[in-house]
Amino acid sequence: MSNRHLVLCGCAAVAMLATPAKAQEADDRTAAPPSEPAPQLTGSRVFEPAFFAQFAPRNALDMVSRIPGFSISGGNDNGQRGLGQANQNVIVNGERFSSKSDSLRDQLARIPADDVIRIELVDGNTTDIPGLTGLVANVIYESTGPSGQFRWNTGFRAYNTEAQLFGGEISLSGSSGRLDYTVSLSNDNNRFGADGPTLVFGPDGSLIEEQYSKFSGGFDNPKLSTNFTYRFGEDVTANLNLSYGEDFQFNNVPETGKPIIGPMRFRDVRVRENGPEYEIGGDIEFPLGPGKLKLIALERFERDNFTNDLIDRFDDDTLPNGSRYHQTNGEGERIGRFEYGWSMWDADWQVSGEAAFNRLDRVSALFMLGPGGEFEPIPFPGGNGGVSEDRYEGALSYSKSLSPTLSLQAIASAEFSTIEQTGVAANSRSFKRPKGSLALTWKPEDDLDISVTAARRVSQLSFGDFLASVSLNDENENGGNNELVPYQSWDLELEVNKGLGKWGSVKFEARQGWFEDFIDWFPLADGGEARGNIGSADRLHLELSGTLNLDPLGIKGARVDFDAVKRWMSVTDPFTGEDRPFSYDLIDMIDVDFRHDVPRTDWAYGVSLFSNNPAGYSRRFEIGRGWEGPTFANFFIENKDVFGLTVRANYGNAFGARNYFSRTVFDGPRPDGDVLFSEEVDRRIGPIFRFSVSGDF
Repeated sequence: MSNRHLVLCGCAAVAMLATPAKAQEADDRTAAPPSEPAPQLTGSRVFEPAFFAQFAPRNALDMVSRIPGFSISGGNDNGQRGLGQANQNVIVNGERFSSKSDSLRDQLARIPADDVIRIELVDGNTTDIPGLTGLVANVIYESTGPSGQFRWNTGFRAYNTEAQLFGGEISLSGSSGRLDYTVSLSNDNNRFGADGPTLVFGPDGSLIEEQYSKFSGGFDNPKLSTNFTYRFGEDVTANLNLSYGEDFQFNNVPETGKPIIGPMRFRDVRVRENGPEYEIGGDIEFPLGPGKLKLIALERFERDNFTNDLIDRFDDDTLPNGSRYHQTNGEGERIGRFEYGWSMWDADWQVSGEAAFNRLDRVSALFMLGPGGEFEPIPFPGGNGGVSEDRYEGALSYSKSLSPTLSLQAIASAEFSTIEQTGVAANSRSFKRPKGSLALTWKPEDDLDISVTAARRVSQLSFGDFLASVSLNDENENGGNNELVPYQSWDLELEVNKGLGKWGSVKFEARQGWFEDFIDWFPLADGGEARGNIGSADRLHLELSGTLNLDPLGIKGARVDFDAVKRWMSVTDPFTGEDRPFSYDLIDMIDVDFRHDVPRTDWAYGVSLFSNNPAGYSRRFEIGRGWEGPTFANFFIENKDVFGLTVRANYGNAFGARNYFSRTVFDGPRPDGDVLFSEEVDRRIGPIFRFSVSGDF
């Protein structure tokens, strides 16, 4: 239901740019780089700081985001199973990021643009980092002294929400002798909402109730993050990552229901969620024998305190009714990993091992509103218990340049895991699963890269699916499933990157996945439903993205970035036996951004258009779909030197995209159940105004 510009469950990020003076300083420094810059990787396309001068970048994120045809993807914060093999397409000084609480974008935004020496686009196979394939951006930088950055994001919406006032980040980076450090204080926040009617229809299609709801919500995530890098010697480097944050989230949905027959209803739905989170992680790399050994350790924990209240009141003598659901989750992850790499037979080798221990402890309580107006507890044993997984993994990787234009990477891996569950559905199971990949990259020309990857992968489980939960407003109960296993997949992937000279570049991706033990809604023997393994499935993903420079057409400083996705999916619905798409997955999407940095001025302006089409969902007693659109349009104007600051104003949702939801509920299990009712939600989002300021100190 959410997208890049409006997120009813997330936030929209605003990229900030810097002053021309700072860009000129970066150009001057490029002419005289540090005395011992990082070595350039073979076969790379290099972007010097001068290339980004027209965008006046503040940090490495601004620079990477402006590389033609390149978009940031992956990272350990995307729910990757442990640390595992690398899956991101951005590295720094030839090394991957190891934090799981900070995204790639967060970490790149803390590297000052003045410290960036160059950015290389390289073949992932040539980086000697197992798991990297396709085109990878390698940010080469060196700390040149204390440097601070800040950005302040604020905004408001015309309807339904309070102003967003306190978003942004302030960070300080620098070095002292052998120590490099970064300290950051940030608040990732947003405010969102929508209002409008819901029409409820009976089995015969006649209107039985008209509702009006006003949804509003928001979140704040204040966090302190630090990173320390210490060089004990020329070949011995250690990193320490520390972060601590708090989550605060709220949703309010007052609703008025006017049935054709019966009293008027006034519903109040409130959701509150909060809790702390922290991460402690570090690594050290040093020479050992013919190669290098890297040791990595990470401890991560998050506690969520969740409360959902729902109360219906009426305009006659009918007593109020309602429910309360409370849930406390303690979720943690502890990882130890080693990587030993060496060169032999004109190839790069690495052997690695990882031990990961994941855990979830949940305490849930369900209440009903009693005649006296007090919430009274009712039994809900399936919502209490714990889930843990102890997993051990070993891998051997081999990377080799077969010719000046052809490279190969092969990874053989296996994991051994034990999943244990406590509570009323206690269970314990052990598994052995092979994994691995084979990747070939061909570079027949300097501006053409073609990579093909075949892989066997194992997914990460959501431990919350093992235990029961409820959704009060939708009147749905999700049963627990103590037989859940991770789905596995065979994946075949093609990536083609083609430079278009002065016109820009384009990238084509095709990914075919064949899934085993696929996870979707699943019927339980007791008549309920849960997230479960429903058998085999497949999905074809096609994506075309790129950058078109408009300079050849006479529009100097202008460019168009585009991204289009189309997916075909097939899975057998476990309730009806029919073939359908994956629940909640993406069917197609298009995103087009136009930006014009006006030559010889500090001004830039642009417009973006975004539209996506998500699949619906299929459950035992209902089917439905939520989406927003049809098209989001954003306009922005930016000045890169307002008293040395970058100031940007954004007018979002200019075309009036709306929030939609529809569902059909049955009186019994599908496909035999008859329609009980259906509903259609059509809510106004309204215009969204954003304002941001960024600078250096």
